[in-house]
Amino acid sequence: MIAQEKRSVLSAAQESPVRRQVRRSTVFRHLWKHKVLLLMLLPGVIFLLINNYLPMFGIIIAFKNINYVDGILGSPWVGLDNFKFLFATSDAWIITRNTVLYNFVFIVFNLVIAVAVAIALNELRNKLAAKFYQSIMFFPYFLSMVVVSYLVFAFLNVEYGFINKGVLSLFGLNELNWYSEPKYWPFILPLINLWKGVGYGCVIYLAAIIGIDSEYYEAALIDGASKWKQIVHITIPLIRPVIIITTILAIGGIFRSDFGLFYQTTLNSGALYPTTLVIDTYVYNALINMGNLGMSAAAGLYQSVVGFFLVLGSNWIVRRLDKDQAVF
Repeated sequence: MIAQEKRSVLSAAQESPVRRQVRRSTVFRHLWKHKVLLLMLLPGVIFLLINNYLPMFGIIIAFKNINYVDGILGSPWVGLDNFKFLFATSDAWIITRNTVLYNFVFIVFNLVIAVAVAIALNELRNKLAAKFYQSIMFFPYFLSMVVVSYLVFAFLNVEYGFINKGVLSLFGLNELNWYSEPKYWPFILPLINLWKGVGYGCVIYLAAIIGIDSEYYEAALIDGASKWKQIVHITIPLIRPVIIITTILAIGGIFRSDFGLFYQTTLNSGALYPTTLVIDTYVYNALINMGNLGMSAAAGLYQSVVGFFLVLGSNWIVRRLDKDQAVF
C-alpha cells in the first residue's frame, strides 16, 4: 500500500511539468486566437489602470502628516491620527446621521418615483408626448449644482423669492428666512435631489421596461388582467434585476454625499449645519480652515472602505434571498 502511494506521488510529480506545459500552451493559443479582441480591450484597460488604480497610491496620504517640503513619501507617518479627526468632535454624530439618513431617503424616493414615472411614460399612447416628457424630466440632470443653487435661491430668497412673495404673502403668512431655518431643509433637499435625478433614473428603468417581451402583456390581457395587475405581476418583477443593481450601487455610496447639493444649495450657511452638515462638507470646511490634506484623504478612504463593505453586504443579503438576482 505504501509502495503504491509512493508510485502515485512520483508519477504525479513526473507528470506535473508536462501538464503545466500543456496548460501554458493552451493559454497562449487561446490568447493568440483572440488577439484582436484583446487589442480592442487594451485601451480601456490602460485607461482604467491610469484613472482608477494608479491614483490609489495616494491612499498613503491618509496615514501621513503631509507637508510640501518633504513630499508624500518624506512626510512623517502618523498612523490613524487623521481618522480620529472625524470622530473626535461633537459633530461626529451629526455628520454621520445626516449623511446616512439623507442618502437613505434619496435612494428610496428616487427609486419609487423613477420607477413610477417610467411605467407611466411607457403607458402613454402618444410616443411623441412621452419623448417630450422624458426630455423635460431628464434636462435637470445636466444642470450644474451652481445653476441649481441659483434656482433654489430664486425661490427661497427672503426679499424677492417666489415662495415668500408669491406663495406665503398670497395666503397672508409671514415670510421666512429659509437660509436660517434648519428644520425645513430635511424636506427641501430631498425634493431638489429628486427633481434633479429622477429623469436619469427614469431613463434606466424605462429602457428595462421597453425590453420586456410584449407577449407577456398580451397573454395577461387575454386572461383579463387589469393594467394594475400587469404592472404588479409583469413589469415590476421583470425589471427587478435592474432595480436591485442600481440599489446596491446606490447603497455603496451611502456614506458619500452630493457635495454640490449640500454646499451650494444651502449657501454653506452655518445656521443650517444641524440638518445640512454631512461628511463631505465637514471635511471640506475643515480642509479650507486647517489645510490638513491627511485628514481629507482619511475621510475619503473611510468612505470608500465603508461603501465597499456595504456593496458586499447588500449583495450578500440579495444572494441569500434570491441567488439569481445577486450581482455577483
